[in-house]
Amino acid sequence: MTRPNIERPDFGGPFPEHIAIIMDGNGRWAQAQGLRRVFGHRRGARTVREITTSCAEMGVKSLTLYAFSVENWKRPRREVLYLMRLLKRYLVQERPTLMRNGVRLRAIGRVDDLPEDSLRTLRETERVTGENEGMLLRLALSYGSRAELADALKGVARDAMAGLLDPDTIDEQTMRRYLYDPVTPDPDLMIRTAGEMRLSNFLLWQASYAELHVADVCWPDFDRAQLLKALESYARRTRKFGGLVDAVGPGGDDGERKG
Repeated sequence: MTRPNIERPDFGGPFPEHIAIIMDGNGRWAQAQGLRRVFGHRRGARTVREITTSCAEMGVKSLTLYAFSVENWKRPRREVLYLMRLLKRYLVQERPTLMRNGVRLRAIGRVDDLPEDSLRTLRETERVTGENEGMLLRLALSYGSRAELADALKGVARDAMAGLLDPDTIDEQTMRRYLYDPVTPDPDLMIRTAGEMRLSNFLLWQASYAELHVADVCWPDFDRAQLLKALESYARRTRKFGGLVDAVGPGGDDGERKG
């Protein structure tokens, strides 16, 4: 299925091709409402639909959502079981929305750790949406960046020991080939909700030069207006990647355009 008509906002600056989001604050949102944490996760799933649809409509090429970390397995068993059921329900119920918006779904992480029924549903949704030509939606599931780097190093070591890889030729591009998804370009914009100022073991390699935006609202309250605010902030940035920008005004450049 082809991608929908693009409604890309114009803030007079660059537009991110790849957005990554740390979806934080579901539990805090629920507790603030006097509800159990599970209600925050349920409301957060609705936000996933809204933001995924908005990004697809705006012409974002890739969206990566931090859905479940390797550390999340340490949470109370009842909460983990609920999250796995919610994931399975989302993967089934959202198929029409993903198809309507031409979205391809793919998972990254140690996904074989998922319960068998959740993993089977995940693979089926990946298959159903696999021919779509619009935005790539990546769900980071049982994901941790340190785990990803460790898994990549295991692959490098195995191939080096087998004589398939010369250790003297190993460079950054070599490492990239062993990551969970070596093809998708790195994120341009990293968004975190709930006002937290940390990356939480998310895409540490890939986000080395991502622009950061922290939203004060918890994930269930992160709507299209909040997304547009993040995009407007990104449009004011000047990305130098460690180099210099040709047109730098007096006094140098602090990495952000002044509106």
